[in-house]
Amino acid sequence: MESNLNLYYIFYTVAECKNISAAAKELYISQPAISKAISKLESNLTTTLFIRNSRGVSLTQEGEYLYEQVKHAFVCIRNGEDRIRKMNELGVGHITIGVSTTLCKFVLLPYLNEYIKKNPHIKIKICCQTSSETISALDNGSIDIGFIGLPEKIKGFSSTPLMEIHDTFVTTQNYLDHLKIREGVTEETLFEHAVFMMLNSENISRKYVEHYLSSHHMELSDIMEVGNMDLLIEFAKIDLGIACVIREFIQKELALGELIEITLENDIPKREVGFLYRYSTLKENPAVEGFIDYMKDHI
Repeated sequence: MESNLNLYYIFYTVAECKNISAAAKELYISQPAISKAISKLESNLTTTLFIRNSRGVSLTQEGEYLYEQVKHAFVCIRNGEDRIRKMNELGVGHITIGVSTTLCKFVLLPYLNEYIKKNPHIKIKICCQTSSETISALDNGSIDIGFIGLPEKIKGFSSTPLMEIHDTFVTTQNYLDHLKIREGVTEETLFEHAVFMMLNSENISRKYVEHYLSSHHMELSDIMEVGNMDLLIEFAKIDLGIACVIREFIQKELALGELIEITLENDIPKREVGFLYRYSTLKENPAVEGFIDYMKDHI
């Protein structure tokens, strides 16, 4: 088939031009070369494809059938070439990103607006899901890239760190004052009596903080699970308890004094946030590599 592709293209051109001389000019080859190619294709197919007439050539019934099939194939090829050319000219591409609601709102979203303005022909799909779901989606190939709190190295994946984050506990001064009056809580007994608001138990951030607490022999006696970081912050602001949040996402509240941090004897170790992906994705989808480079330059 591959060796015959040129023969089929010559046949297609002759059928389009209905004249061997015109086809020769179209293809920049001699008329004898055209006739030889047609004869070879007819021999390969053991049929007659053209009938010569006073004006040039016309297709036989078999030739008509073959022409319709070949025409469809070459139109598809031409459309594909035009599409790729347009993609290269306009920077067309697509990116599917898996990201948690928290990271999407506090980190990704502020940069997406400007990126889209500069790359209007890149189609971006955002899949808001847990980090665990993002890793699974990367594994099965349903997304191109994950934006998550980077775990330890995962075999088969590459990563690009973008920023550091710090987990912390925050509340209001009112909550601490009322807790002290109501239950006589001191700094030393705070973890035994306060209500601690945490993300759900399957959340990677929650697991990270719990590992820290366990390693320091600290145990929370009263935990209220909350579905997302936004609610944790808002609940803490209305004196509902002590929330485990990410420091970088509450800079405004800390600066205004709406929230205060609970001092720990040892700070919770910092974590890295960034992109997780298969290395092959960068080669298969240039838009992904361009997006990563953009984020690296702007965060």
